Amino acid sequence: MANRLPVIALDGPAGSGKSTIAKLVAKRLGIHYIDTGAMYRAVTLMALREKIDTKNEVDLVALAKRCNIEFKYEEKGLKVLVNGQDVSEDIRLPEVSKSSSDIADSIGVRKHLVALQQKMGEAGGFILDGRDIGSLVFPDAEFKFYLDASVEERVKRRYKELKARNIEQTQEEVKKDILARDKRDKDRPFGALKQVPDAVRVDTSELSIDEVVNTIASRIHTKEDTKEIDE
Repeated sequence: MANRLPVIALDGPAGSGKSTIAKLVAKRLGIHYIDTGAMYRAVTLMALREKIDTKNEVDLVALAKRCNIEFKYEEKGLKVLVNGQDVSEDIRLPEVSKSSSDIADSIGVRKHLVALQQKMGEAGGFILDGRDIGSLVFPDAEFKFYLDASVEERVKRRYKELKARNIEQTQEEVKKDILARDKRDKDRPFGALKQVPDAVRVDTSELSIDEVVNTIASRIHTKEDTKEIDE
């Protein structure tokens, strides 16, 4: 295990920049990125395609177990495959986003996907982002970070993202959605959003993307350098 590459856990609320930062840190450090949110979206997409009630726990868990979710790392970016089919674009559709919270609330589905995430990352050399990575998925991760930002900044980012995808929503509607999502994430009985005591909190409100990436990458290098000196 001495040569094992680290597992990096990146948690935080919607709009804090987790996915963007995780991808860039992975590229900077030469490790792989596991998009845990894409896994929940993948199950959501398949539930919609098979017309399964997203509140039916038994059917959802059975569906999740039928979904062989894989990540394919390519020069152009990360591809998400379900049972061999590329669903990278479809999992970002508005109807999938709208129903994905029901899937994320399913305790059975979360337990199944958490087990998959643990299996994917057990060898090390991965960064994962989500709500429960440092607390539940990899509580022993070598590095843990909690990304946060003010509600105003998160609303601004989400609004800009939706506009770029030609999805019409007012800033007030975006704010209402984000606050509702925050409450739902924090109140979830299993896999709730939380900052664990040993996670480094990074407020991204006033930082550029490069500054956040540099902050995280430098802390990882510093800790590794210290380990080598101690050894």
